[in-house]
Amino acid sequence: MNRLGSTDVEVSPLSFGGAAIGNLYTEVGDQQSYEAVDMAWQQGIRYFDTAPHYGLGLSERRLGEALRQYPRDEYTISTKVGRRLEPVPDATGDDLANGFAVPADHRRVWDFSADGVRRSLEASLERLGLDRVDVVYLHDPDDHAEQAFAEGYPALEKLRSEGVVGAIGAGMNQAEMLTRFAMDTDVDVVLCAGRYTLLDQSALDDLLPVADECHTSVVVGGAFNSGLLADPRPDATYNYSRAPQELLDRALRMKSLAERHGITLRAAALAFCAAHPAVASVLVGARSADEVRDCAEQFATEVPMAFWGELLESGLLSSGKES
Repeated sequence: MNRLGSTDVEVSPLSFGGAAIGNLYTEVGDQQSYEAVDMAWQQGIRYFDTAPHYGLGLSERRLGEALRQYPRDEYTISTKVGRRLEPVPDATGDDLANGFAVPADHRRVWDFSADGVRRSLEASLERLGLDRVDVVYLHDPDDHAEQAFAEGYPALEKLRSEGVVGAIGAGMNQAEMLTRFAMDTDVDVVLCAGRYTLLDQSALDDLLPVADECHTSVVVGGAFNSGLLADPRPDATYNYSRAPQELLDRALRMKSLAERHGITLRAAALAFCAAHPAVASVLVGARSADEVRDCAEQFATEVPMAFWGELLESGLLSSGKES
């Protein structure tokens, strides 16, 4: 287990991301989602992440239900604030425009105000069926930086000082603003999705060195860049869109190299994310017990040093933003 910043909150090196069990892109049954969480527990995963955004609260409800059988002090759970959910009376249609195969019976309201943060957390606790969460992140404040820094962050800081939460942070798909959080605030952790992978090392430019210096922990999400590094094929996705041919070709070459060294590309992708000293946990999203088991097995795989050497020599691993 690894501590987040200077807090007493601990996370497992491999963690469970709850977007998929919130019906990300396609429906997942209740039982299948519970089995995925159960398998995570069996594999030693003790850190679980969710958010109101994931399936309009469905992920939180399912995760809370699945974890209810386990001792509360034996796992760490995080959720996020910044998008409040408001009911939509007589709603029709689905939420696929936002990526989730659920009825559009609520709408998301951006709100990083102090009141919004507290209201969002209270609603999350109700959906989770818990009296506390361990970590709260400001969720995707990209277009709301002023309110997030001036109101949202101080609200989280107050919740932490009151002992309501153990650790606070921000979670985003970019590295630049997370670097600002690490430098200019007293966050314990940042969740960086997709910006520190075999195909995109832009978090190395500033975020990871700054986080290391500031003793801010990093949780890395999106290790597979939304699919391309898990299974590179012509219809694979990269950052939630169809993968560009150049990146697909690079991923296929990486896969071939990995197989020559007796490992999978998935194992290499996870090992790469976990290796940096600032990284406390690698967050993987899974929608089934089989996917969880596979991720755990790949994470436990030892990647030969010769693979890394050849990867660098071949020019397949480049520093900075993807090219």
